[in-house]
Amino acid sequence: MTVPTGARPLTAGQLTGQSETHLVSHQQYLLHHETHPAFLALQQAAKQAGFDLRIASAFRSFERQLMIWNHKFNGNRPLLDSNSQPVDAASLSELDRIHTIMRWSALPGASRHHWGTDLDVYAANCLPDGVNLQLEPWEYAPGGHQAEFSQWLQASLAMFDFYLPYAEDRNGVAVEPWHISHAPVSSPLLAQLTPELLHRTLHASQIAGKSQILANLDTLYTRYIANVCEV
Repeated sequence: MTVPTGARPLTAGQLTGQSETHLVSHQQYLLHHETHPAFLALQQAAKQAGFDLRIASAFRSFERQLMIWNHKFNGNRPLLDSNSQPVDAASLSELDRIHTIMRWSALPGASRHHWGTDLDVYAANCLPDGVNLQLEPWEYAPGGHQAEFSQWLQASLAMFDFYLPYAEDRNGVAVEPWHISHAPVSSPLLAQLTPELLHRTLHASQIAGKSQILANLDTLYTRYIANVCEV
């Protein structure tokens, strides 16, 4: 995979999910305008291989990510441990709650989905009738309904300049075999998303747990945001 470094920088608003001007529409989803052609090529290749590749999630706005975060932090949405088992939010300290959330959900402003370069994908024709996609690792593991598709995806992504940023557990974000990233655009954008920019963004927000997040932001940034697999 060749990853050029000349991708056009995003504005602070685009980078943190507060602007959509860098995106184009794909059905009901929004993708980065430079990612869209590569995704269409990947989707066509999947079709030829017998997989109906669909998007489960693409661009996600700051406000959407903030709602997810606050619901989880406040116990209104399930918290999961590293084994996808429920955790009682009320039993955790604020900092432990933050770490638990960040195993599966990004900080608002720091989600790679803000860029439109990162997509959660699955094969619709591999999903059993009456079964809802959960986006949990067992679905893509041997014996899971997405296992054959996952094997094809891992073998094929590099031909279209995509990769799996969470292919392995690096003690940060949990393994996400469904999360693909368009490396020529996303790699430079990760370098552009600095702790300083993120601090300014979160300081101005209504995020739950703000004081602990800001006090520990450098550590959180290193462990969960910058800590991705190499292209």
